Amino acid sequence: MKNSFGNALTVTLFGESHGEAIGAVIDGLSPGIGICEDYINKMMDMRRPCGDISTPRKESDRVEIVSGIFNGYTTGTPVCILIKNENKKSSDYGESLDMPRPSHADYTARCKYHGYEDHRGGGHFSGRITAALVAAGAVVRYALENKGILIGTHISRLGGISDSSFSDYEEDIRHINSVLFPTLSEAAGEKMREKILEARESADSVGGILETAVVGMPAGVGEPWFDTVEGVLAHILYSVPAVKGVEFGLGFGFADRMGSEANDPFRMEGDRVVTSTNNNGGVNGGITNGMPLIFRCAIKPTPSIFREQDTVSLSGGCNATLKISGRHDPAIIHRARAVIDAVTAIALGDILTERFGTDYLGEGK
Repeated sequence: MKNSFGNALTVTLFGESHGEAIGAVIDGLSPGIGICEDYINKMMDMRRPCGDISTPRKESDRVEIVSGIFNGYTTGTPVCILIKNENKKSSDYGESLDMPRPSHADYTARCKYHGYEDHRGGGHFSGRITAALVAAGAVVRYALENKGILIGTHISRLGGISDSSFSDYEEDIRHINSVLFPTLSEAAGEKMREKILEARESADSVGGILETAVVGMPAGVGEPWFDTVEGVLAHILYSVPAVKGVEFGLGFGFADRMGSEANDPFRMEGDRVVTSTNNNGGVNGGITNGMPLIFRCAIKPTPSIFREQDTVSLSGGCNATLKISGRHDPAIIHRARAVIDAVTAIALGDILTERFGTDYLGEGK
């Protein structure tokens, strides 16, 4: 099982949903990156369950950094992050060992790991592991913000309800990073909450689309072929549970445009080269052009729903039905935005370190 991402800056995940702890090891970080516990806790809050629209499972998610930090700064050696699992209820998952839950990794994990996997709560495949990703991403994201690079994600669409679009990127990013339910329009946010509650009341779940913007990225970062900015980001974005689609800029909308409509004309803004439009989402030829990075992720509905579903009995070799119990989210999209922000920070930290060197993210002396 491969659990590491990155070339110059790498993140390795460990732990299981109902094990003793989960965590991450970050290697390749610049020395001299300030560590702000309040900032990390704020990012963890963005991922935590949010009342009736989330799972009843509550974890304190207290982040322990057990190595790589001295006097409040990174030392340049591996940073190990540990988060204890405190609210486990493994009895809810007894049936999933024999009867795989539809659209979960129960069956594919069994095929790959021959029954040795920890199946409780999805084990290492669980969305619970994303808490460690958010903590690791917070370390990198804080360093990026000190370089003037801001990341923000809002719910663009949920259950047929659309949010407003980004307009003033920096102001909009600061707004969505200050609220727990990330929409640009308060009215759209209220309707989305109602839709999630409707799904919960009908023992169902709902998905949607997250849209992410990044401002402050310098031009000239990325590679023209196999390590394009889109390729590196897509790699880590598709590692997030529930992400089933990724598009950059206009994305699939290019199919309905003529070249004259799709191209982004260049112009001067003072001494800076900019584009009049941003259909390409801040990337040309796999390399940043200095405009805001824009991409969207399709988030599937939570597969754990409280309805009877068709499955199979692996021991009996026959068809079966399953009605799961336990504590599950009617929607995860509002919590997933914290994970998308975190993995975006990790990916950008990696390609910036490759481009400008291992001391780039540090504050220096």
